[in-house]
Amino acid sequence: MSVLQTVKAVAWSFIGIRKNSAYQDDLRKLNPLHIVAVGIGAAALFVVGLVLLVNWVAGG
Repeated sequence: MSVLQTVKAVAWSFIGIRKNSAYQDDLRKLNPLHIVAVGIGAAALFVVGLVLLVNWVAGG
C-alpha cells in the first residue's frame, strides 16, 4: 500500500466516516506502524493548525 492510501485511511478515521467493509480492507492491507506514524503527524498538524487559528483570532 502506498503512503497516500495510508494518509487517506487516517483522514477518514479523523472524520469518523468509514464503511465497515473499507475499514476491514484497510486492516488487512495497511502496515500498523505506517498508520501510527501518519496518525501522529496528522494530530501534530491539527494541533499546530488550532494554535495558529487561535493566535490569528486573538489578534496576534
